[in-house]
Amino acid sequence: MVASRVRHIGFVVRDLEKSLKFYCGILGLTIYKREIEEGEYIENLVGIKGVRLEWAKLNVPEGGLIELLSYRSHPDPEVLKKPEPIPSNRLGSGHVALTVTNLDQLYKELLKNGISCNSEPLIAFNGKVKILYCHDPDGIILELIEDL
Repeated sequence: MVASRVRHIGFVVRDLEKSLKFYCGILGLTIYKREIEEGEYIENLVGIKGVRLEWAKLNVPEGGLIELLSYRSHPDPEVLKKPEPIPSNRLGSGHVALTVTNLDQLYKELLKNGISCNSEPLIAFNGKVKILYCHDPDGIILELIEDL
């Protein structure tokens, strides 16, 4: 058996409502499904006894899902700290690349909403795309790409 496709990408977030405002309100994703889970199944799956978590799976319009998870019963102690943008070179750090339209306008919207961006939109070396790295409300890296 081999892996055949990416089913979804998941991120643990501090504040599910704030993250939904970003991913749905600014990036235009839609909620596919949202649930609260607790009990033996989820305890065994995530390896945390007594866990209670809430998750939302978001549709990416032309395919794919992004899952946001909020650990209600066992938040990471780091959740109390102010979120910092995750450095792109941190071991284990990753990012999701999303194709967008009108990156210049989206960039203005991101800044207006206090979203951290590494730069303004840049034209890639091959001249075929406009691109930028930004950080969601928890500092998670997103690569936004507009085809030219």
